[in-house]
Amino acid sequence: MLRSQRRLALLEVPRVVALCLEGLKNVHSLLDVGTGSGLFAEAFSARLPEVVGLDVNPDMIVLARGLVPGIRFALAPMEALPFPSQAFDVVYMGHVLHETDDLPRALSEARRCARMRVVALEWPYRQQEMGPPLAHRLSPEQVQEAAAVAGFKQVETFHLQHMTLFRLTI
Repeated sequence: MLRSQRRLALLEVPRVVALCLEGLKNVHSLLDVGTGSGLFAEAFSARLPEVVGLDVNPDMIVLARGLVPGIRFALAPMEALPFPSQAFDVVYMGHVLHETDDLPRALSEARRCARMRVVALEWPYRQQEMGPPLAHRLSPEQVQEAAAVAGFKQVETFHLQHMTLFRLTI
């Protein structure tokens, strides 16, 4: 349990939530893409009135609904978000960037649905003992390149203890 991905994520949840919302005013809604068990959706719901979780895996949606009642969870791929443009103040992408074959398209979809900011969380691309295989991880340079193609003006990178957070400005 001490080395499990969920335990490591729990250690950094407050810092991730703070970095996602830092510097923004009047934030009311957030879309959690790749919600998994709903861990981050639950943390965001403590600070925001509207949080929606989205995942491509139906089993994870069932798990999230059971663990975090009261939040709306939907099933859809990150490359085709089923929401209108600017539907959420912030779009948060939790550990899903390495799961797409078309990163610029996924970031473009997130940008389309966000009014203020897109935030992406990834496993450090140099860290071997946790998360996906190194071959599936993205370096900050890869995220910067895809973000530029998707039309973002600025990408801030924050290296946390067990994760890397990318904050993309619209």
